[in-house]
Parts: sequence; C-alpha cells; structure tokens
Amino acid sequence: MCPNCEDFARTVVMLGQLALYADTTGADQDFIDAVGPCLAASLPEPPPGIFPPGYDPNDGPQYPGQGA
Repeated sequence: MCPNCEDFARTVVMLGQLALYADTTGADQDFIDAVGPCLAASLPEPPPGIFPPGYDPNDGPQYPGQGA
C-alpha cells in the first residue's frame, strides 16, 4: 500500500473509532470535541481512485446566501 493510502486509511479508521466512542455512555465530550476536528483536518489528500475522474469537490449547486 502506498504511504499516502496508508495514512488516509488509518485516519479514516480513527475517525470511525471516535464516532463509535462518541455513542458510548459516559463518553468524554471535551475529548471528542478536541480530537474530532484535529483528525478531520489531518486527513491527507485521498489516494487516487477514491473519486471518479473529473470530480471537483467545489462543483455543485449554489447554496442559499452564496454569491454567484
């Protein structure tokens, strides 16, 4: 597995584990609030093949309040 693929997969797994932990009784909400955004921000570029060719994450419908 390529290094970027491994980093991406590991970070996605950690986000999933954090989501499972967040649903447990007595979960530390401060921990979740601190770690969740950090994990999401640390996601590397997705490995090739995750998105279809020509995919543009900024292409989509205009949302209310967005300028043209």
